[in-house]
Amino acid sequence: MNIGTVYLVGAGPGDPDLITVKALRRIREADVVLHDRLVSLELLRETRADAIVINVGKERGTEDLQQDLIHELLIAYARDGKNVCRLKGGDPFVFGRGAEEARALAAQGIEFEVVPGITSAIAAPGAAGIAVTHRDHNHGFMVIAGIRSHAFESAEWSAARLLVKSGGTVVVLMGLGRLPQIVEYLSSGDGSRSTPAAVISNGTLDSQQTRIAPLHDIANQVDGVSSPATLIVGNVVATSLDRIATSDCVSVES
Repeated sequence: MNIGTVYLVGAGPGDPDLITVKALRRIREADVVLHDRLVSLELLRETRADAIVINVGKERGTEDLQQDLIHELLIAYARDGKNVCRLKGGDPFVFGRGAEEARALAAQGIEFEVVPGITSAIAAPGAAGIAVTHRDHNHGFMVIAGIRSHAFESAEWSAARLLVKSGGTVVVLMGLGRLPQIVEYLSSGDGSRSTPAAVISNGTLDSQQTRIAPLHDIANQVDGVSSPATLIVGNVVATSLDRIATSDCVSVES
């Protein structure tokens, strides 16, 4: 029996036009498409008429159990000889559990290919006119998950706070739910409370919203903002205030 191939495909940051040519080809050719909750419906319309399309988006509280089921589905369909497109928002290897899926497939001897996608960590700021690097201000940036399971006591959060204090850029994904706590941590100590910050929701979509304020006040400026949202902290935010490409933008002076 022929065993199919699994394609771990990045769907990009939200705007379906930002998907790569290769990713679109994998969607169109797949026998089975297992997609995340936030994947654009326009992309799902690109699937074959006879393709099996399954929403495997996770619900909060049982993520690990759901991930195990995704592994089982990928393996089962591939063993049935089908080519499977595992369609994930952003990039499969940026907070997408793509590495876990790749490991599960490799353990079963199933061939897979990774098709990178544009991550919202750079696309959302870019769509709002914010460059994550600027040669006059910083030469690096850090991306960190803001999820509740990631404790502030970790070395990664300590590094994030140090980077903010030193003038670098920190991008926080999936952090809207505990934005006040993230802001309090990053702004603690000297020299970072007035650092420019932005929250961008629904980045790259027509519904994109941008809120800008000093770091210590940004959590007070997000009424009406919904997930998915990206927090950007750094002096690069201030350099882009006059180029924010949205009509729904709040700018607050320190």
